[in-house]
Amino acid sequence: MAWVFSLSAECGTKQSEAQQFAQYFNKSFWVLSNGRVSQCRAEIFQDIEENWWCRVCPSGISEIGINTPESAYLMTEIGRFLYLRLRFAPPFRYALVGMEVDEFRTYSELIEEPGLAFPGLVLAEAVWQATGASSVFQSFSLGYVWKPYEGEVYKPLLASPDLKNKPDELLRGVNFFKGAITPHSNSKTVRYLRRKRSASTSRRISPSIKRSL
Repeated sequence: MAWVFSLSAECGTKQSEAQQFAQYFNKSFWVLSNGRVSQCRAEIFQDIEENWWCRVCPSGISEIGINTPESAYLMTEIGRFLYLRLRFAPPFRYALVGMEVDEFRTYSELIEEPGLAFPGLVLAEAVWQATGASSVFQSFSLGYVWKPYEGEVYKPLLASPDLKNKPDELLRGVNFFKGAITPHSNSKTVRYLRRKRSASTSRRISPSIKRSL
């Protein structure tokens, strides 16, 4: 199954507004830092509340998720380009860039979650007011606010099945009891507990050693 990195924007009840938004982004392109050209493909669809969305998919990036630091960097670079172009886009109600963000919230769901603030979430001011006008949002463009974009993140334990299994292998032979950890071996069990120093032991330490400690 392909993982889609995109800009997803909810444009309201009118199909014509979603079409204008799609035309604005469709076939727009950028030259990336690696020298490749990324071009956008835009399409529209309706959600279960019959509101219209536009999905903007850039080319030239991984379709299997963020599987390397390089793919995270490229997606972040494209994400910044998408937000720069979004500043001057035709009207929309809210939008978000990221991995698998299609229909991330319907309009009613967004209104019902007043504390919702994904990094990169852009809201029309009227929608921002309807959600409680949270102070975490900043000015984005004329008539819009956002919670600033933080970029995409490479997570090795999620991207690599081998690395993901390592913690399980390390913990397989470990028991937890009374706040202590006891790795088991065939010959003996070692308890990793810090011993408390007695008052008499502490008095036997010379002043010169104490000063060095």
